[in-house]
Amino acid sequence: MDPEELLNENNKEEIKKESPLLSLEKDLKLYNESIREVAVEIMIEGLSKYPIFIAHQHEVKLGEPILDRNDLHTEWSIHASTLEEFTEKVIIKKELEARFIKTYKNPHDFMCVFVVVPEGANFVYYPYERG
Repeated sequence: MDPEELLNENNKEEIKKESPLLSLEKDLKLYNESIREVAVEIMIEGLSKYPIFIAHQHEVKLGEPILDRNDLHTEWSIHASTLEEFTEKVIIKKELEARFIKTYKNPHDFMCVFVVVPEGANFVYYPYERG
């Protein structure tokens, strides 16, 4: 392998190490049971059929805090919310609500995570670990 290829390989490794999504995946594995319990509670209590969890590394004024990164010595905090709050606060426009519901994955198998990073935010479905 020539030095340039080696440099590119090292850069790829650095990018992988620094990716916030890798640390998020690690935290979601750790939070798996807690998030599942909250999702089930939201649905059983009739608050929503569509629980949404907000993952962030700074302050957000959305949902209710359930897992704090400072208390847990992790990298991501999680807030619990619902589709209804997202439409009320126009994060999901009312006219796009039906499309969101159509693409929403089974909440017993996947957590719906709204990942907030400085560059923006996006929805990710992450499977619950069975165990």
